[in-house]
Amino acid sequence: MTAQPWPLSAALLERILEDRLSDRFVATLVWERLGYQPRSPGEPWCAGPETPEPWRLAYPQAPEVIATRPASVQLTRSVPPEHKQLLKQQLGFQGYRIGALYPRRTRRATAVNWLLAWLAGRGDPLPEQGPVPELLPAPEDPVRGHPGDPPVS
Repeated sequence: MTAQPWPLSAALLERILEDRLSDRFVATLVWERLGYQPRSPGEPWCAGPETPEPWRLAYPQAPEVIATRPASVQLTRSVPPEHKQLLKQQLGFQGYRIGALYPRRTRRATAVNWLLAWLAGRGDPLPEQGPVPELLPAPEDPVRGHPGDPPVS
């Protein structure tokens, strides 16, 4: 039996874009929706029966969608063309300023857009409010991220 994924809301996704939640938390939101599951607490997440075949074949173990470029690229490519602009349309996100443009942040935006596309593909609305975990301060070094975030390659 699979646990329910963390509920999505505009408030939660905006905190991701503001870099107030860890990369690991963001990755977990994606993994849950791709059907990855931890075998047991503290163990790596692995593809499950609901994991789409392209993901299961390319990534039998859940990929670091923020830390690694290939996984982020696969997320981008898996968003249907009609959902590519949801970040702007639903959250009014205009992108990061040039001085704040780092691979970690652009990959976080990719993850948020993918989550919006996932909702849209299911026909689910995006609630304005919902649960948000305890917020972290914005990282001192936006290139490295929060303590415990995997290094970006």
